This record gives sequence, structure tokens and C-alpha cells, in this order.
Amino acid sequence: MKKYYTRACNFYFGKISKEKIKKKISLPVGGNTNISFDSIEIITRSSKKKINIKNINQLPAKIRKKVLIDIKNICRNKKIRGLKFKNIPLLMGILNLTPDSFSDGDKFNNLKLAKKQINKLINDGANMIDVGGESTRPGSTTVLKSTEWSRIKNSLNYIKTKKIFISLDSRKSYVMKKAFKFNINLINDVSGLSYDKETIEFLNITKIPFVLHHMKGVPKTMQINPKYKNVLLDVYDYFEKKLDFIKKKGIKHCQIILDPGVGFGKNLKHNITLINNISIFHSLGFPIMLGLSRKRFIKEISGLNDSKERIGGTISSGIYSMLQGVQILRVHDVNEINQGIKVFKKLYYS
Repeated sequence: MKKYYTRACNFYFGKISKEKIKKKISLPVGGNTNISFDSIEIITRSSKKKINIKNINQLPAKIRKKVLIDIKNICRNKKIRGLKFKNIPLLMGILNLTPDSFSDGDKFNNLKLAKKQINKLINDGANMIDVGGESTRPGSTTVLKSTEWSRIKNSLNYIKTKKIFISLDSRKSYVMKKAFKFNINLINDVSGLSYDKETIEFLNITKIPFVLHHMKGVPKTMQINPKYKNVLLDVYDYFEKKLDFIKKKGIKHCQIILDPGVGFGKNLKHNITLINNISIFHSLGFPIMLGLSRKRFIKEISGLNDSKERIGGTISSGIYSMLQGVQILRVHDVNEINQGIKVFKKLYYS
């Protein structure tokens, strides 16, 4: 049986978006009138067709029914406890408390340096801070849960005194349970809740929001010749199955963010395809997060113009994603990304 997918496209922003919504010629993304769309792309594994939303009623009944369900998901308000999505993208500032993260390992490992970075991320305008004590870069290996916890506990104790949304970057339920006492607001598990079987029970009991990731394989081997039949639709199908699995395991709350995992078991072509078509994931009905910061795909595209921080590539790919309605960007350089987005919005919206 042929399966149909719906991707929102042809977006509008700011005043133009609000005017078109008012005239009923475009629809809001995630209940946010600052961004809307007036066309969709209907995709199968063998075809693509772009149509204006005013022509949806001309579709065959079966396809029309599926498209209308998807559009309802695209348009509905996105809710994560403690976050507001009116002014997107929100920036998740990264605090890696590891000796071996791919771009900033060993930079913030003592508490004094960690505190300084926490305050910098907040002052630079981060909407949340993602705290991690285990590197999941390509080729990395698992660390002991006690080691991971020892790396982050003092910084978490400090962050909880600040008025900032706290995300925990961990795959281990042991660490999650320990951190929960420090008023964390989000679980960011790059394994897609697959690494630790007890994670599902923890999320079910606590009702804490979480990020549902896609990662092909495990960090140690994920970048060794990853293959897909169709990376965009394969990742979409993965999310559908995972969301159904989570529901069957008893998690009824809808405090979920989706991250298709750029760089997690994907080559350059896979990453470009996902970023180019990222708006397809809106039809699953949840906010989208992307981790683009300093990623290898920027080096592969920029060639001789690569740099250690890859700020230019992070800003450009972040703005491109924002223009498709991505709600959260996970970044290292909050100040520079904020600057780029503010200047772009002022020039674009004025």
C-alpha cells in the first residue's frame, strides 16, 4: 500500500504571514502566526507533487483525508512545559562537561570554568542550557554512569539557582534520576530512548518533557558507511513507530520534541536532504529541534573555508532551518547565532 507524507512549504514570515493568515490564504505553523505556509508537497517513495492549500479539496478522498490530518498537526499549538514558541527559533546553549567532545571537550571541566560558561550562555540569550557529561561524537565510547554523574552534578547544582530552562543530555536513567532532583526541565537522550530500558519508566512516572532523537547505530560506529533507502522518509517512519511504541508503553503526555539527528549516522548527502526538507516533520505534530552547531557537514561543504568554530556555517544553516519553522536550535556560540538571527529578521521583516 502506497504511503503518503505531507511537507509544508512556501513559507511567509512576520507581518506578511499575519496578513495572509487573516485573509485565509496561508496557515500558521505550530499555532504561531509569525510563520505560515500556503503550499504542501505530497510525497511518496516514488513521487512528489506540490499543491496550494486552496486546492486540497481537489485531491482524491483517501489522500485528502491523510493530508488534512497532517495539516492539522502542522498547525496545532506546540506545547512544552516551560517553553514558549512565539519567537522562534529558541536557542539551546550547549554545556559539554566532558574531556572529549568533538569541538569543546575539556574546556569547562572544572566548576569555575563551567560557572563562567553558564553565565555567558545566559547573558548571550540562551533560552535553555543543555548539560552533558558523556560525549556522543562519532567514534566515542560509553562512560560509566558514575563518571558521567560526577562530571555534571556540581554544575547542575549551580544552574538550578538560575532562572533558566535546564536540559539534561544523557542516555542513562541513573543519571536522569539523580539529575531530576536538581529541577531539570527536559531529557535529551540521543539514543531515542533505546540505550536504557528504564528510561521509558522514568519518563512515564515523572512526566518530564523529552527529546526524541534519531540515531542510526551507536556513536562508536554510526558514521561508518551509513545507508538508507530514503533518509527523509526512513527517519519519518522511525519517528512514527517510536511514538507509537512510547504510547503503548504508557507515556500519554505530549511533551515531546523531535530531533532527526543531523550527523548521527548520516553522511553529507543525508544531512543535506534532511535539512532541505526538515519541514516534513511538522506533520508529526511536535516541535522540531536541530543540532547543527560546528557539525562536520559544514566542513564538507565549505572546504578550504572551514574554521574551528564553523560559526558562519552554523548561522546560515540555522537561519535556513528557521525559515522552515524549526523551533529549537542547539548551539555552542549563542551570542553569534543570536546576532545573525536578529540581523536577518530585522532585514527580512522590515
